[in-house]
Amino acid sequence: MAKVAVQAEVRMDRQGRVVIPSSLRRALSIGPDQTLMARVLKGRLVLEKREDVLARVKARFAKVPRGVDLAGELIAERREEARRE
Repeated sequence: MAKVAVQAEVRMDRQGRVVIPSSLRRALSIGPDQTLMARVLKGRLVLEKREDVLARVKARFAKVPRGVDLAGELIAERREEARRE
């Protein structure tokens, strides 16, 4: 099922605030006091619900076995590279 794109023009005020129009808030099920994450991606401002970002990150690392310390492995690799230099 194809989703219809919802568009709206927004403006930034002098304090840098942007109001998200109600049509966009409804389309994304964004409510009052909801936390959004902002990032720049390929020259675009992307706003996402915090819980959607967390779900994507958890899914990305779901295949990492329990007990594996990715940060520790990275640090060990970097230290080994530094030792060889």
